[in-house]
Amino acid sequence: MEPAGETILVADDDVFIQEALMDRLQSLGYHVLQAMDGIQAVEMIERHDPHMAFLDIEMPGMKGIDVLREIRRREKDLPVIMITAYGTIDLAVKAMKDGACDFISKPFKGSHVSLIVQKALEQQRLRREVQILAEEVDKRYHLVPGASRKFESLLGAAKKVAASNSTVLLLGESGTGKELFARAIHNWSERKDRPFVAINCVGLSKELLESELFGYERGAFTGAQQRKRGKLELAQSGTVFLDEIGDISQEIQTKLLRFLQEREFERVGGTEVIRVDVRIIAATNRDLEKAVQTGQVRADLYYRLNVVPIALPPLRERKEDIPVLVRYFIQRFGQESKKNFTDVSGAALEKLLANDWPGNVRELANVVERAVVLGQPPTIHVDDLPETVVSVKTDSRTPDGMPYYEMIDDFRRQVITAALTRTQGNQAAAAKILGLQRTYLSRLVKSLGVR
Repeated sequence: MEPAGETILVADDDVFIQEALMDRLQSLGYHVLQAMDGIQAVEMIERHDPHMAFLDIEMPGMKGIDVLREIRRREKDLPVIMITAYGTIDLAVKAMKDGACDFISKPFKGSHVSLIVQKALEQQRLRREVQILAEEVDKRYHLVPGASRKFESLLGAAKKVAASNSTVLLLGESGTGKELFARAIHNWSERKDRPFVAINCVGLSKELLESELFGYERGAFTGAQQRKRGKLELAQSGTVFLDEIGDISQEIQTKLLRFLQEREFERVGGTEVIRVDVRIIAATNRDLEKAVQTGQVRADLYYRLNVVPIALPPLRERKEDIPVLVRYFIQRFGQESKKNFTDVSGAALEKLLANDWPGNVRELANVVERAVVLGQPPTIHVDDLPETVVSVKTDSRTPDGMPYYEMIDDFRRQVITAALTRTQGNQAAAAKILGLQRTYLSRLVKSLGVR
């Protein structure tokens, strides 16, 4: 058998139990640490950080259940198996309520020990995989930074509305980051530990969108072989994000309006009234007021959605955010591709600033990702940019008459000053916001004369 590699602590003052467990675990390929009392067990856990532990309920110095509580108090993600003797089963049950994952009774069989260890370690691996996936999702949908007044104003509005349960309508062109703002509002709200469910309303047929939103009963239509809960039901106590809300059919608009008014609905083909508590955030790149005038969108639905409207400006209207965004994407895509990019050349940044970015932040992100993949660290140059970006003519002077590089330095001062203001002068925190190394930010502060 290949060595398992994990380290397991066995804490028991009974030498025979120690040896029996150690022999069995070592035969399975595990490394074994031994402790004769509870105090020594805590010290071994702190020093060696094992992958799991067996703790005897009754030990001198510190009982096993007290060791368990100390492990949980220190917030260690450690699977713990309690070792019980006759008359201590009740204590083992109590220990499981305090965070133990299982227990074994003396005398025990070696095969039983093997099953318990495999089960406990597999559960721990699954928990860690889920945590890693959650962190990756959070990183992927992290709100990209900005330093302009418009961006700061957007952040302020989003944080204020997050504290309420009001319906939010996000307005803006494609690629402005409407879903990122929706996720940020959810994460800043009291619903952050509940589901965030996103539904793209465009591209789905009326029947499919209706099934996605409300679910269906068995036999509701051909192929409905069993009941399916809809996204509104699955998002109980959380947030539902309805993207491209301006493109749904009149029939779905009617059902959605009733839900917004009553917070209740029936599944397709059903008669049971289902009530849920969810927060609705909708988004569209269409002019909904015009759509109401032309009859494409119901006026009463529009008023229900337009409780707190937040308009996201296109990137061409907040170009001072481009240097911050570029460096953020350089760091992000550099880490993903394992390439140590740290900066963008002045000439390349000039080209990026000269573009109007009809695809907004999404288009800029794609261009930077391409440059990182094709370029050579540590700096992105003009040659790394696509021809569509390079071919845009640039003027050596800005509309205000300021020479280009003076404008760039001025932008940098504004961006750094804004970040330092937000962090009350903490350069390490400001560097994290800007996606820069602390030492690089310090050099910029000195070279640009930022106070």
